[in-house]
Amino acid sequence: MRRHLSILVIAIVAVVLTSPAAAQDKPRYGGELVFAVPSEPPSYDAHREETFGVIHPLAPHYNTLLRPDPTDRTATKIVGDLAESWTISKDGRTYTLKLRRGVKFHDGSEMTSKDAKASYDKIIFPPAGVASDRKGEYLDVEAVQAPDPYTLVFRLKWTSGSFLMSLASPWNWIYKADILAKDMRWYETNVMGTGPFVFVEHVRGSHWVGKRNPNYWDKGKPYLDGYRAIFIRDSAAQVAAVRGERAHIQFRGFSPAERDSLIQALGPKIAVQESPWDCALLVAMNHDKKPFDDKRFRRALTLALDRYQGSQALSKIAIVKEVAGVQVPGAPFATPPAELEKLAGYGRDIAKSRAEARRLLKEASVPDGFAFTFKNRGIPMPYEPVGVWLIDQWRQIGLNVKQEVIEAAKYYAELRGGNFDVAMDFQCGYIVEPDLDLYKFQSKDKSPANYSRYTDKVLDELYEKQSRAVDAEERKKAIREFERRLLDDEAHYLYTLQWHRIIPHSAKVKGWTVTPSHYLNQQLDAVWLAE
Repeated sequence: MRRHLSILVIAIVAVVLTSPAAAQDKPRYGGELVFAVPSEPPSYDAHREETFGVIHPLAPHYNTLLRPDPTDRTATKIVGDLAESWTISKDGRTYTLKLRRGVKFHDGSEMTSKDAKASYDKIIFPPAGVASDRKGEYLDVEAVQAPDPYTLVFRLKWTSGSFLMSLASPWNWIYKADILAKDMRWYETNVMGTGPFVFVEHVRGSHWVGKRNPNYWDKGKPYLDGYRAIFIRDSAAQVAAVRGERAHIQFRGFSPAERDSLIQALGPKIAVQESPWDCALLVAMNHDKKPFDDKRFRRALTLALDRYQGSQALSKIAIVKEVAGVQVPGAPFATPPAELEKLAGYGRDIAKSRAEARRLLKEASVPDGFAFTFKNRGIPMPYEPVGVWLIDQWRQIGLNVKQEVIEAAKYYAELRGGNFDVAMDFQCGYIVEPDLDLYKFQSKDKSPANYSRYTDKVLDELYEKQSRAVDAEERKKAIREFERRLLDDEAHYLYTLQWHRIIPHSAKVKGWTVTPSHYLNQQLDAVWLAE
């Protein structure tokens, strides 16, 4: 028995400040798309990473089995990529995908189900020493089978209404099986896929270049001759690159003020697309270290935050906006605001919350003026303003917090190695769906992305309970219990504010649609440049 897919239908604002001629509706061949990327890839392997610094420069080299329709602003419609069709058994536990024939890897060899199976085995059942960031998303998979060269079968332990969306993950690039058989970690430092663009070069600290794949399986695509990703960490420099027409776009997002400055400077040369964003900054508290192993201390950290005042102030200067729990506000399973206010740190009476925070610190024998280091990711927007805000909030309950900003590659090494007391973390999804948004928070043995490093079997049971629920109300109840235990009862993690996506770009850029995820629509196969 299958439950209906629970997907958020999101209203997208698309402000287009140009009036394109009818002739521009027909894709034009040629040109190089230049885009800014605020972060470099820690490695080249999307199976192990979780940063847009991998997706943006590398996704054009690869394909996935399925993907959200790149023309759908809500990212709710699933279409085939390497899979041309699929069927689901009556009991909902067997998914059979038929793969396209004649798809070539960039080395000229044919892609078959052997390659797809090897890629998914690496993601779902990684061998020792091989990191798989989304392993916890596939606890329902019993086996992956390749009965013939063009058929791939997923057998599930239980019915899952979200499994099709899991197969549409933009992270699940299909790698070559023969390469993985020789070296499972080869793709961490090398590039070779089936995608619309072939790898040319990566000059660290400078740029990434791809050129058109003349043998791409989707005939007639891509339209571009190539693309160049230029790595620019500083937000002002990114804006300057777009304003000076040295870059067409930055796919992650700009702040409201940056958007306004570009509109003022470029007028009809700029277009703007906006969307709610399935993304939020989190605070990971290392349960392996004292006093962060004490839930009284962790609760005090969340009680100190005036999220509502923070939302008003930060939304004017940063890409954050809504106060939220574990689901995007307005989503089918999001907690209503009145109910959310009952959770620790979400009450409207900040004086009362901070008084309780000070009481908990005293009860946990944490001295006034206790000092610790907060490690933040070295990406200015929105990490810098949110980090400054957090430190100020904690100061108001008597804590002395020092911020250490870490470059992206080292940042992940610190999180994975547990080399921190408290650190900024994030959870960004590609489709608003509880299974995909919550898998991160399972126990550390189930989810390598759980950087708070706790083991909580009750939370694991609640995750599975909501995933297997057929009735929507039953599922909603389990999600509420999961949220309360994660954010209140145990305070394993701390949520800050939901993001809001703003993409100003050159009016020459056509064929690209904003979605609620900065991980989607990055293959660039349908993008073209108007004259």
